Amino acid sequence: MSLFQHATFYTTVNHLRDLPLPGGVEIAFAGRSNAGKSSVINTLANRGRLAFVSKTPGRTQHINFFQLGNDRFLVDLPGYGYAKVPLEIRQHWEHLLSTYLQARESLHGMVLIMDVRHPLTPLDQRMLDWFAPTGKAVHVILTKADKLTRQQARKTLKEVQVFLQESYPQCSTQLFSSLAKEGVEEATTVLGSWLELDAALTLESNPTAKPEIKNPRLKGNKTGGKLP
Repeated sequence: MSLFQHATFYTTVNHLRDLPLPGGVEIAFAGRSNAGKSSVINTLANRGRLAFVSKTPGRTQHINFFQLGNDRFLVDLPGYGYAKVPLEIRQHWEHLLSTYLQARESLHGMVLIMDVRHPLTPLDQRMLDWFAPTGKAVHVILTKADKLTRQQARKTLKEVQVFLQESYPQCSTQLFSSLAKEGVEEATTVLGSWLELDAALTLESNPTAKPEIKNPRLKGNKTGGKLP
């Protein structure tokens, strides 16, 4: 049974003023356009269309919140790196994302989605460099692992792990396939610990319990910079 199977759509945000009041625990999903971000969310929730999936890059144009209960949220961010998006819209996204990711108090970590066939693009690396100074955790999910042979996928995973270990030693990484349902348990374990989801679900049935919320920290390059 998926820890995220009861996720439901909560709200969509296109302006900072519309963000939900902070106070819960949020995990943001970021990645290049068409890297499989929405498919990862749907697979983790064991739902077909919780997050909208499109073959057209740049379709996710708002910040979408999905509630898990007890003030826990998965947050689907607009994909970055899609050149055909008009400049005005792209600048709006950058302002919305940069402010949310830099200043959101209830954001406890970021899941960075990369296509296993094209990992660690310059924009992905800029995102890591940009997000590291927040001190918050990052979990890299290498999607579409079914598109490679097992040997090729594991080779790529190892190369990404070596790179991240040198520059971001507390950044975790895994392979994932929405089609083959590969990596679901590993991702659920990581994100469940961030959200303390088991404790949260227990709290719903036992309101007197008070679970401690952990906020894992990421050490990495502190180069700052603008959002891609």
